[in-house]
Amino acid sequence: MASADFAELVAERRKTFLTGKTRSVEWREAQLRALHALMSERAQDFYDALWSDLRRNRVDADFTDVKFIADEAAYALRRLRSWMRPKRVSAPPFLKPGHVDVRYDPLGVGLIIGAWNYPIMLCLSPLVAAIAGGNAAVIKPSEAAPACAEAIARLAPLYLDPDAISVVTGGVPETTALLEQGFDHIFFTGGPPIGKVVMAAAAKRLIPVVLELGGKNPTIVHSSADLRVAARRIAQGRWTNAGQTCTAPDHVLVFKDVAQEFLRHLKEAAIAFYGDDPQRSPDYGRIVNAHHFDRLLNLLGSGEIHHGGQHDREELFIAPTILVNAASHSPIMEEEIFGPLLPVIEIDSVEAAIASINARPSPLGLYVFADDAKIVERILAATASGDAAVNDCTVQPLVRNLPFGGVGNSGMGKYHGEWGFHAYVNARGVLYRSTWFDPDVRYPPYSLRQRLRRLVMRFGM
Repeated sequence: MASADFAELVAERRKTFLTGKTRSVEWREAQLRALHALMSERAQDFYDALWSDLRRNRVDADFTDVKFIADEAAYALRRLRSWMRPKRVSAPPFLKPGHVDVRYDPLGVGLIIGAWNYPIMLCLSPLVAAIAGGNAAVIKPSEAAPACAEAIARLAPLYLDPDAISVVTGGVPETTALLEQGFDHIFFTGGPPIGKVVMAAAAKRLIPVVLELGGKNPTIVHSSADLRVAARRIAQGRWTNAGQTCTAPDHVLVFKDVAQEFLRHLKEAAIAFYGDDPQRSPDYGRIVNAHHFDRLLNLLGSGEIHHGGQHDREELFIAPTILVNAASHSPIMEEEIFGPLLPVIEIDSVEAAIASINARPSPLGLYVFADDAKIVERILAATASGDAAVNDCTVQPLVRNLPFGGVGNSGMGKYHGEWGFHAYVNARGVLYRSTWFDPDVRYPPYSLRQRLRRLVMRFGM
């Protein structure tokens, strides 16, 4: 599509929005039910697409994409009317008789730019929020997951209102052309470099954005932690989807006195989960494409391989890999890994852990494994992150009423559940006044009523 075609597409979605069609609770509920039906009735299409793009197994596909979206639509459907209900707030005495309501108005036409690592969830989860907020939307799936992009483009019009919701496929030219349009909201999931491009494009038109980015999520393993449980949860969080998860542990900071025991448990977990030959495991995914495979392979030399390291470019396979003795300024410690390589760094104090975290931009996730509550609180109080988890990792976005999103370099804006609804509405304050009481004291000439005015303002505010 040419830029003019995109302008026409957005104009058509805006025309639908301006009719008021998407504002009604009936339309929103119907679309949420339709999205639930799409994910339930055409689940196999999405399973097949996820396997083709990422070799994602059925359990993970349901957990993070297919059933996840069906459940999220159902969750929003059950709570939509309470979210939409205007909120009464108190009016100051000098504005009485009167009252103030906060109503939640749709923003208009939103652009949703999805990511390839969870190509169904990261397109359709923001769509749940956009629909709940009463908006029209244009969805741009990632071209790096072509099977999933094709499935969304083919199936969405069969279930969702085509006058209000469109899907655009393509690559960088199409995304660039879409960013030139006058949307009312942009939702982008990806890395900080492209996030800056999206934000710059939005700034030209003062378009509000939600940016879900990434970062080097630090994971602290304290001496008080249950090391076996920590290792198992970190292994699952890191190596699900071959490590291509924005909330996955990026590196582990483990206290020296328990480092060797933790490494033993971590290696045991990798073998228990994926076997001695993970390339043959039906539960282990693949790198999305050759470009990312080569990037990850270049990072392997940043440390010593403690476990794993096997790779096969033809199959886009890189084994679950544990690295030790990675220097603080090595490439793997400077950039977000976003793959199955896990550096384990030994530290000797809480202060060292805090200093390491604060030396880098604020991450999307921060994970602390410790049974000492005081240690946990010291770390949380002295650091910043979009979200955090204690004695677990990666899975916090599954909590539907948790405000999920980054801070600083890892993004801005929150969504999921009611937080997603609020990302897609304007909280519009409305003052309602009565006309039967209209004292002269509020009007000029002020000098004649100055003393009375002071009295009213003093006791009436």
